[in-house]
Amino acid sequence: MKSHRPLTHAPFVALAGLSARWLAQSAARAGLRVAALDIFGDRDTREAAELWFDVGAGDGALALDRARLVDTLARVARLPGLLGWIGGSGLEPLMPRLCRESGLPRFLGNDAEAIAAVREPRRFFALLDALRIAHPAVSFERPATAEGWLFKRADGCGGTHIKPALRLDAATDSTRGYFQRIGQGRPLSALFIGVRGRAHLIGFAEQLICAIGDLRFVHAGSLGPIDLPPAFIAHAQQALDALCARTGLVGINSCDFLSDGASFDVLEINARPSSTMTLYETASPDAWPAGLLACHLDACRHARAPSAASLALAREPRWRAGQRVLFAQRPFSVSAAFSDACLRDPQCRDVPMPGTRIDAGQPVCTLHVRAASVDAVRAALDAQHERVVQRIETCDETDHACLDAHY
Repeated sequence: MKSHRPLTHAPFVALAGLSARWLAQSAARAGLRVAALDIFGDRDTREAAELWFDVGAGDGALALDRARLVDTLARVARLPGLLGWIGGSGLEPLMPRLCRESGLPRFLGNDAEAIAAVREPRRFFALLDALRIAHPAVSFERPATAEGWLFKRADGCGGTHIKPALRLDAATDSTRGYFQRIGQGRPLSALFIGVRGRAHLIGFAEQLICAIGDLRFVHAGSLGPIDLPPAFIAHAQQALDALCARTGLVGINSCDFLSDGASFDVLEINARPSSTMTLYETASPDAWPAGLLACHLDACRHARAPSAASLALAREPRWRAGQRVLFAQRPFSVSAAFSDACLRDPQCRDVPMPGTRIDAGQPVCTLHVRAASVDAVRAALDAQHERVVQRIETCDETDHACLDAHY
């Protein structure tokens, strides 16, 4: 645990996930005191939080430890003025049991029934069929021909739970997931706030994916907001309204789907705040002056929807934004020089602490840019990626100064 900053009379909120940085920064914009629970303890997470707790599984695994998380949440429950806790990515396998735990703070998000309605594959795809919402074909038994199919663990996130069915080990327990036919189209997501059975659309983003080893669909970032035809937006709004009405989804959620520009096939619902929040806060700062986490709290605590004025401003963003995870090309230890250079760089987020050991294929940091167009965002992300890769090469483990052309 770490603590800094003088105490104030502002309420606390606890934020838990693999990474709590983007939630913590949004909460700080709302003037809240933050207790962050994650596995990285990145420098900008600690700057945005008054308290930080390590809830990782240890031994270099990028996973949460359930017992440590439960124990820490029980301790955090004693903080004065705590509003409750909010979950981010990585909690999917733990939520069924967490929802039944006693002695934890109030959970500010979807209840167990709403989560199950969209996360249990048999229920979710049956619901989509009942509502006539398109999705790629699914099967709960191994297809006779594996080519063209994927296997997805039901409790996964970030693309690390997806494997080609052709590469599936015969010993794999397929009851823990489902098979889905590979769909066609551009991977997109919609961010929305559920309130009283309605979905208040914040915007659409393009999802970035990459291959790491045998994993072909690893989440690598997002670009947005992107423009889509009015008829498409109306169709998506209708589908999300129907899902909210049937499931009771509340607060910030996101929907992943594939689109050819005219129609869409739903892949999954993430029944929790999404990291794409950052895109909309960056692109439309006037629309969300207190950050989107404040809107999530309004929806969960008071059943209050975002204002019409905020939604109207969000539909005409001043900027476009992008975030891209930089994965290590080789193992290295983070030097103080590298960490300091990234912390000074406004286009770096999730800045690792000096001394952190990062293995090949693991995330180093997140690149974050904004520009006047999506094309300009792509170019800026490529340039920033090249800069930070060069920074890794020139900031050695003996803490010599970085040779960084960015400064």
